[in-house]
Amino acid sequence: MTPTDPTSDASPTLEGREFVVAVCGGIAAYKVANVVSGLVQRDAGVTVAMTESATRFVGPLTFRALSGRDVLTTLWQSPDATDPQHIGLTRRADLLVIAPATASMIGKIANGVCDDLVSCMVIAASCPVLLAPAMNDQMWDHPAVRNNVARLKEFGYHLVGPVEGWLACRSSGRGRMAEPVDIIAAIDQTLPKLKRS
Repeated sequence: MTPTDPTSDASPTLEGREFVVAVCGGIAAYKVANVVSGLVQRDAGVTVAMTESATRFVGPLTFRALSGRDVLTTLWQSPDATDPQHIGLTRRADLLVIAPATASMIGKIANGVCDDLVSCMVIAASCPVLLAPAMNDQMWDHPAVRNNVARLKEFGYHLVGPVEGWLACRSSGRGRMAEPVDIIAAIDQTLPKLKRS
């Protein structure tokens, strides 16, 4: 299937759909701006959550400008006093997207570790989860990471990528995050399986 350009007139509207996009700390974080923008341009509601390390790659202001919503960066930031862990966000969401999904975050989720905003949201999520892994090829091939990925698949999580390509370590290999258009295509392929409102 050829990915649909998220900004083309042929792309179906996502009006009424709610997404949580969780950004982790990897160089591919800059590409996630295009994912958020593509979803918003198709009339979706998008809330962005970021790990502390993600904010070192892309500033929250970028995602606030693209989504039109406040960006969540810590468990201690509580816009809703009745929902301090932001569990309500994933209850309302049609899909939680984690991009880039780092080896660290994959390991946390696979082993039930909840020590930051994103890992707490994922473990408590009542909506489906789509991960877009991104890391060095040797990290991706490590048995611990492979076991964690296999466990996530057993849990019912969806994955898109990683793909072969040029990596931040200045070498080529499998570990590059899927391109934004491919992540949005994976979102489109996952959504028909979800309960419609």
